[in-house]
Amino acid sequence: MQIVFLGTSGSWPTPKRSVSAIAVKRGPEVILFDCGEGTQRQFMLSKLSFMQITRIFLTHFHGDHFLGIPGLVQSMSMNGRERELLVYGPSGTEELVDTLVNLGHFTPGFLVRAKSLASGDTVECGEYAVRAIESAHTVPALGYALEEPARPGRFSLEKARELGVPEGPLYSKLQSGQPVTVRGRAIRPEDVLGPTRRGRKIVYTGDTLPTKHIFEAAKNCDVLIHDATADTELEEKANRYGHSTGRQAAEIARAANANVLILTHVSPRYEDAGVILADAKAVFPNTYMAEDFFEFEVPLPD
Repeated sequence: MQIVFLGTSGSWPTPKRSVSAIAVKRGPEVILFDCGEGTQRQFMLSKLSFMQITRIFLTHFHGDHFLGIPGLVQSMSMNGRERELLVYGPSGTEELVDTLVNLGHFTPGFLVRAKSLASGDTVECGEYAVRAIESAHTVPALGYALEEPARPGRFSLEKARELGVPEGPLYSKLQSGQPVTVRGRAIRPEDVLGPTRRGRKIVYTGDTLPTKHIFEAAKNCDVLIHDATADTELEEKANRYGHSTGRQAAEIARAANANVLILTHVSPRYEDAGVILADAKAVFPNTYMAEDFFEFEVPLPD
């Protein structure tokens, strides 16, 4: 699983940063979180293809988080897309998306389905799920947690051989959680598998103040992607407009026992976001400042 930051600026783009868009590449698909203006071009400058997007999750309806949808859908259509596109977001997503994809003299050549979510709603996506999280912004807003289910423990060849299990299909059955019978003896998966291993979890806050809901969702996550609009000196102003500082994001990451913190949504006032990163690293050292096209691999936990 790879996270690619396509846009990392807050409010409007800068010469170095486009507005919010974060792609998660998982196997053959791309899951997109927010879709600010110009996202389709950011895809073209990255290693990813916008044709692989299966789902878009919008955090809220400020333009820097959704204005890329009309151009993206039109480009998909003109490139021959036939598979449906699913778009999720806060209350009102159906009406917003219907307006966006029908702007001007254009009708998409594929189905775009939209659905509103509330905090706690979960979208089941087969090998993973995306859960909506309550956030605290100046307008109705959501964050998201992408979570994989637990995986079976490691297969012990030594134990399997001791129990007389022949190599081949029976190994696969045990690894998939099915019991097998060998010479009249039942062999259970737990006889040859180690402790269950957790799946990966990525939490994206969108624009938000630091809240208990974000903290709860981020507990023991692999990656926390958090709003870090400003540095500590501008904390009062950032909070007044429904945003966090790098230090506040780091405090959430530390309290939640996150593995990695990645900061994004940097105010255009900062030509160099180093001061925001320094504020965060003083609290939570394993912190990165995302820039456009920053890539982060999320390994499977042992």
